Amino acid sequence: MSSVGPKQAIYGSLSEVAQALGHPHRLELLEHLAQGVRSVEELSARTRLTFANTSRHLQILRRARLVDTERRGKHIFYRLAGEAEVVDVMGALGRLGERNMAEIDRVMADYFRARDALEPVSRKDLVARLHEGSVTVLDVRPEDEFVAGHLPGALNIPVTDLQRRLGELPSDREVIAYCRGPYCVMSFEAVAALRARGYLVRRLEDGYPEWKAAGLPVEAAA
Repeated sequence: MSSVGPKQAIYGSLSEVAQALGHPHRLELLEHLAQGVRSVEELSARTRLTFANTSRHLQILRRARLVDTERRGKHIFYRLAGEAEVVDVMGALGRLGERNMAEIDRVMADYFRARDALEPVSRKDLVARLHEGSVTVLDVRPEDEFVAGHLPGALNIPVTDLQRRLGELPSDREVIAYCRGPYCVMSFEAVAALRARGYLVRRLEDGYPEWKAAGLPVEAAA
């Protein structure tokens, strides 16, 4: 009679986590949950999935202990379970994919680097420049995500409002834009739009979840 050894038991559990991560919709749901707590209805609207499909993917993530739930009245809300660890895994998965997958490299070149070929600003560099007060930090996520949490002193102008609110940005200081994470298109679009109008602007290397997971200070609106 054979028995499963401790190493095999651990690998078996890890494979369940890997399987839960192995779907693009679930990766996108985790990206949204990295911005803050969300109901199934909100996640369904943001990902443009049906309510039933969203619920099914969330249950798979929950069984893998990647998300937790909380009931508020008639609604179920989801949050990341082990926020820093999930964000770290997502980052490691992205770096591995960029190194190994030709399709990822093609998309990065055709879409992302075409809009912003400059080296992004590192978190360490931005921390130093925030202390100096030498930059304007621009959060281009939707307002509700900004309210839930953002970088210290950041100005929130959602990318959809950028053109009509350009007057709120100082023209004599460098702007550092950020959004949901390294593959969030909003910061790339914002950088391209602002450079076309003569602004000195660069992009943060990743986004709000990675900044928070690194233990750096964040703010939330009252």
